[in-house]
Amino acid sequence: MPYVNIKVTREGGPEGTGPSDEDKARLIAGVTDLLSDILGKDPSTTFVVIDEVALGNWGIRGLPVPEFRRRKQ
Repeated sequence: MPYVNIKVTREGGPEGTGPSDEDKARLIAGVTDLLSDILGKDPSTTFVVIDEVALGNWGIRGLPVPEFRRRKQ
């Protein structure tokens, strides 16, 4: 029973709203297919969860992403 957790920021997609429902459906189908094709896992027992995280709650190198980007410029 595979469980996959995908975490993405809400900045992608139209107007910074994150991935669209279509994008998420494609991710779920794609990950499920990969697990089936590569590891022989049963798609009917494969769980894929997508968590959308506010950009300010995502960090790189000890900084929230917005601050990291400001310093990088």
